[in-house]
Amino acid sequence: MPLTYIRNLVDRTILQLKEFLLIMQEFFYFSVRAFTTMPKLKKYWRDFLDQATICGADSIPIVLVSSISIGSLLAIEVGNLLEDFGAKTMLGRSTALSVIRELGPLLMGLMLSARYGSRNGAELGAMKISEQIDALRAFGTDPVAKLVMPRLAAALVMFIPLTALADFSGLQAAALMAQHYHKIDPGIFWNAVYPRLVAKDFVVGFLKAPVFAIIITLVSSFNGFSARGGTAGVGKSTIKGIVVSSGLVLIANFYVSKIVLENM
Repeated sequence: MPLTYIRNLVDRTILQLKEFLLIMQEFFYFSVRAFTTMPKLKKYWRDFLDQATICGADSIPIVLVSSISIGSLLAIEVGNLLEDFGAKTMLGRSTALSVIRELGPLLMGLMLSARYGSRNGAELGAMKISEQIDALRAFGTDPVAKLVMPRLAAALVMFIPLTALADFSGLQAAALMAQHYHKIDPGIFWNAVYPRLVAKDFVVGFLKAPVFAIIITLVSSFNGFSARGGTAGVGKSTIKGIVVSSGLVLIANFYVSKIVLENM
């Protein structure tokens, strides 16, 4: 019995590994096709504008809520900690580095992974189940160029200004909390921010925006294209896309910061 159990366990592990490698291969080809169809953007510019509105303008409220909340909370907690060391005047510097380098881009990526990624997965999954994607192929239209490429291009364009908006609103909220909660003069707060910010701080933050855009769009779209099993399958593929893209955003956030900070 133990030998049989071990043999079955090994067989299942090998089968799961083969399935994982097959999925990675399909995802690689899917990603390459999405990028190679970029020259067709002019043909699908209306789809690009629609997706830019969805992932850009329509995402502003959730980005503002998350960035203002984290900026305010960060100012309170970091200010309390610095007050114990008599260094409350450094609150602006500490908050600016945290928001611009890490929290602004990361929260924006996680919020859009839930909002934009879930929309992509659900919409494309429903089209896959209802055979609309197969109909596009039957009429000679490349579904990746029509459905995925405009989403990817829109995310690459819109995630950068959304990151800037998240950074700006987070810092403004932190400045207000520093003034009204910690009684720090706004001039002292901003004088601790501007003179000490260097190019590296902005590069490490804004470089994450296109990385997150690629991850969120391709992962969610690929799971939508892979939907199987009716409406329940659409739900599963959507949830899987959100979970995987959010995890990859967290991993990419670490590695982008590490690479940039070590090489600049």
